[in-house]
Amino acid sequence: MKRILLFVMTNLAVMVVLGIVVSLTGANRFIGANGMNIGTLMVFSLIMGFGGAIISLLISKPVAKWSSGVRVIDQPANADEAWIVDTVRKFADKAQIGMPEVGIFEGAPNAFATGAFKNSALVAVSTGLLQGMTREEVEAVIGHEVAHIANGDMVTMTLIQGVMNTFVVFLSRVIGYAIDSFLNKNSERSGPGIGYYVTTIVLDIVLGFVAAIIVAWFSRQREFRADAGAAQLMGRKQPMMNALARLGGMVPGELPKSMAAMGIAGGIGQLFSTHPPIEERIAALQNSTN
Repeated sequence: MKRILLFVMTNLAVMVVLGIVVSLTGANRFIGANGMNIGTLMVFSLIMGFGGAIISLLISKPVAKWSSGVRVIDQPANADEAWIVDTVRKFADKAQIGMPEVGIFEGAPNAFATGAFKNSALVAVSTGLLQGMTREEVEAVIGHEVAHIANGDMVTMTLIQGVMNTFVVFLSRVIGYAIDSFLNKNSERSGPGIGYYVTTIVLDIVLGFVAAIIVAWFSRQREFRADAGAAQLMGRKQPMMNALARLGGMVPGELPKSMAAMGIAGGIGQLFSTHPPIEERIAALQNSTN
């Protein structure tokens, strides 16, 4: 709940800062004189940035179950399922969070954690991961996912995405209106013209790419922390290092786009990757003091 409050307060703070910047630069007088209501735009940007992100967070668990075909283990059907549930429970107790739902999904090696609240999250592992790793390695991966929950990573990812969305919506429209006003300064026309719409579309794309780079960078730092968290939960770092090394020799399963950042591995390209290279993650664990 504290992180949800942080999410709301951060988005409000972003809008206050943007409003102060616009006021100090005098842009509010120029843009307002040409028909744009800065206050309305700020509310619109806040709703777009905050609204979409918070809705995505709140429905993340049911969407994850549906999109990945997760079968929740209500009652373990065999010894392996009982071991997975017991392992999640052991780590959840150690991390002092509520017991997450536990699930299995068909597919290549991967695992993920999701959910809006750390005391009612979901941890799911793939059949490929269970078949391709030793029990100790699977245990380390589960520890990694529980660490994500304990760190509140689902909310903080939503927070940074919401802030980026707010900036993109606000800046693209302010700049778009300023350019349109400049191009049509001698025109009698009222309201935005083609310059506004073209500029806004282009800036939504360009600033969206910049925002995606920032979010991906944050996600990579999150992975290092979850690796360290798994080592702490297990009491030693070698199992997590072994699990990462094993994962490096596999072809990780592809998760739906909305969940890619929550998997044990994934992402494309250095700038847009949600996960650091396996070698860097292993090296970070080797160099850690835990």
